[in-house]
Amino acid sequence: MLTGKFFTIVSQQQPDAQSVHAVIAWNAAHPIFEGHFPDQPVVPGVCMMQTVQELLSAAVGKELLVEKAANMKFLNMIDPRQAPQVTVEIAWTADDTAYKTTAVIKHDATVFLKFQGRFK
Repeated sequence: MLTGKFFTIVSQQQPDAQSVHAVIAWNAAHPIFEGHFPDQPVVPGVCMMQTVQELLSAAVGKELLVEKAANMKFLNMIDPRQAPQVTVEIAWTADDTAYKTTAVIKHDATVFLKFQGRFK
C-alpha cells in the first residue's frame, strides 16, 4: 500500500457512481526517491499505476488488480518537489467480470499519465 506512506489524499470527490477525482500529495522524503533518483527524484511509473489501483479499489470497495492495460502512456516525469500535489481522475464502467477504466494523473495543464484498461 502506498496510501499514507508514499502519497496522502488531500481531497477526494466522487462526482457520480462511476468516477473519482482526488488530489494527492507525494511524500518527497519517501525512501524510494533515494534510488529513483538521487538528487533528481522521479515518481516511478509503477507507483503511478499503484496509486490509480488503490484509489479505484477504495472507490468501488473491492481489492482490484490490473487485468489489461490497453493503453498506458507516461507523458511527463513527476518530480515531487516541482509537483508536490497532483490530480488523479478515474472513471469506470463495470460488467460481471471487470472494471473498464480510464485514468489521468495531471497537475494543471501537465499530464503525467493516461491509462485505459481493465481492473479485476
